[in-house]
Amino acid sequence: MAGRVEGKVAFITGAARGQGRSHALRLAEEGADIIAVDICENISTVTPFYDLASEEDLQETAALVEKLDRRIITRVADVRDRDALQKALDAGTAEFGGVDIVVANAGIASYGRSWELTREQWDDMIAVNLTGVYNTAVAAIPTMIDAGRGGSIMFTSSIGGLKGIQQVGDYVAAKHGIVGLMRTMANELGPYSIRVNTIHPTNVDTTMIQNPGTYGMFAPDDPEPTQDKAMAGFMSLNTLPIPWVDPSDISNAVLFLASDEARYVTGVTLPVDAGAYVK
Repeated sequence: MAGRVEGKVAFITGAARGQGRSHALRLAEEGADIIAVDICENISTVTPFYDLASEEDLQETAALVEKLDRRIITRVADVRDRDALQKALDAGTAEFGGVDIVVANAGIASYGRSWELTREQWDDMIAVNLTGVYNTAVAAIPTMIDAGRGGSIMFTSSIGGLKGIQQVGDYVAAKHGIVGLMRTMANELGPYSIRVNTIHPTNVDTTMIQNPGTYGMFAPDDPEPTQDKAMAGFMSLNTLPIPWVDPSDISNAVLFLASDEARYVTGVTLPVDAGAYVK
């Protein structure tokens, strides 16, 4: 069934690559126009493990959306900066006439035992993965209420938003936090027919897991951890016999929650996790 979000506008953070790009393309395939935001620079507590996306990555996302014959506006903005996010959202709504779908996807990862995390690691993690999600929602909600046509807001949480995972305590705390925010906003925004949900992936095949920091979680005593050495650890997380899911698997969940097929789905924690939560 094509055109499941035909004529709608989606505001997506972390859209330059990975899950964010995948979400932009999946929604565009089904008829949405896109407001795409990404920081497009590194964060010092993340770069020991992997680099963040670039402006070139964001422009590639734009080119791929345009190949689908949909419109897209891109803006470089840090989700920690509410004013910058608001300007990006406002530019998109001025061009496209509103916003119907919000995907607060931008997020970072860093690694270490909870009591050994640096103050900077903790502060950056909470600022991006919790406050950044809040800022994304707050930028869009007044416009959505004023438009009076309802909508769908999604927060990318994690299986780590439903249970504890060692070596990523700051990440787990932030991802649990947005579940509480989602549940509160679902109640607050229900009278406006705006639905709010979280999506909880297991490991997804993107740069966020394909890096030495993640490999080291599963091979902590190895001075040169690799994907091959970490594979048994990846496999051990999931009930289904796979090490990770594809970005498209998460994008299909995003599309469902954005569409009218989910018109009565709100306040839900939706795992796309190969059975990681029940294991």
